[in-house]
Amino acid sequence: MSQDHCPSTRQSSQMPSVGHVEDTVGQYSYTEVSSFQVSEGNTRNMSPEPVKTGRIFMAAVAANLSAFVVGTCLGWTSPVAPKLKAEDTSDSPLDRPITSDEDAWISSLIAIGALMAPFVAGPLADRIGRKWVLLSSSLFFVLAFGINMGASEVWILYLSRLIQGFGVGFVMTVQPMYVGEISTDNVRGATGSLMQLFIVAGILYVYAIGPFVSYMALQWCCIVVPIIFDVVFYFMPESPHYFAGKGRKTDALRSLQFLRGQSAEGVHDEMAEIQSSVEEAMASKGTIMDLFKNPGNRKALFICAGLISFQQLSGINVVLFNSQSIFASANTGLDPAIATIIIGCVQVASSGLTPIVADRLGRKVMLLTSASVMTVGLTALGAFFYMQLVVGDISSVVWMPVPALVIYNIVYCTGFGPLPWAVLGEMFPANIKSSASSIVASTCWTLGFLVTYFYPALDALGSYYAFWLFAGFMVVAFFFVLFVVMETKGLSLQEIQDRLNSKSN
Repeated sequence: MSQDHCPSTRQSSQMPSVGHVEDTVGQYSYTEVSSFQVSEGNTRNMSPEPVKTGRIFMAAVAANLSAFVVGTCLGWTSPVAPKLKAEDTSDSPLDRPITSDEDAWISSLIAIGALMAPFVAGPLADRIGRKWVLLSSSLFFVLAFGINMGASEVWILYLSRLIQGFGVGFVMTVQPMYVGEISTDNVRGATGSLMQLFIVAGILYVYAIGPFVSYMALQWCCIVVPIIFDVVFYFMPESPHYFAGKGRKTDALRSLQFLRGQSAEGVHDEMAEIQSSVEEAMASKGTIMDLFKNPGNRKALFICAGLISFQQLSGINVVLFNSQSIFASANTGLDPAIATIIIGCVQVASSGLTPIVADRLGRKVMLLTSASVMTVGLTALGAFFYMQLVVGDISSVVWMPVPALVIYNIVYCTGFGPLPWAVLGEMFPANIKSSASSIVASTCWTLGFLVTYFYPALDALGSYYAFWLFAGFMVVAFFFVLFVVMETKGLSLQEIQDRLNSKSN
């Protein structure tokens, strides 16, 4: 689960031709030579072909349909938990209500699957390709929702959530890799931000449908999404970086031509750079020990692991998994299903604005704002539940839960939601980025599991304890960002490495 350049027009006066492209009966025939280069004469006579960025976005959106599926899994428990807890089991696959402990396991087991999956998905992406790993993630989702339909025992739901977690881990490991590799520099920020947007859109999908349809109908609504993803994404090209790494130069060239909407001559410079960068990365492959031997890498790992830890300690998974139950407990008079749909809409809108705001204000400012405002929202929510459970009079604060969670979600989706992943993509050199991503992803899902599993125990003591604890973590997060995190806005990857290693300009 990590996130992660395409050259501008360059001079190529010493570069012989990559090959010829001949149109034969509507098909392209490629004649390869030893390297991806072009002759001086061709360069002089050709004006640069424009890149058709619409094709990049088309492939990125198709890939991000997998992130939409992830969102359906993350939001699934919010409408389903009330059905499973109800004394009336007519709309539950079980013959009895689930206990609070069983509810905790159903909510949290997805994190265990997602924790293990990156160590399989990463190597598999290098072996069979990014595209086929993403397509195969749908097998986990379809199987899980199918199991849900016949889940007559609680342990079957446990198994389903574990399998969903494997699918989530596959997507969040490989999807950012694919999107980063197909994008040009000038659109990589925009395409990279689509993942957060599609995840919250998937969450909104189940928030909006789940409360108003039967348990079985919801499973059908969810199972159709990964099937649609596979049908659409099947027609998209594999990453040209993967093909180049496998020595499949003609396939790499064809993929890049499709993504850029250019001729073979038009993409030759970029293809040459991709080939060069892939060969360099393969020659200087780093190991996991390089993360700890180098002071700059240690500092980067501390920053990234810290940010992802505070992301989970903000209580976001509690909010996602239990939104409907939270509003039901708040007893505000607003239909809990409607309240969670409001939250979902807020998340989608906020995630859509994030790239614009973050690029203008910088990562550090947005993280500081996110931590401070989330502290206020969580403190207010805790105060509401304290007055409800201890004081017994909520007449003066009955309005508080909805705006508190709305504000919380806005600043999460513009700060601690997407930015820790963006920082992760910037902090490490290419040869150890996959190792760093695996460690940070493991940290993310381990804490995600612990927070989600132990929330019901805290909730039984009093909901206000949980929300005040999350608020306390956000206070610590504020000072962590203020004194430890470095601003990366406007810095090249090399400049970031120089600063991490305390090198002067």
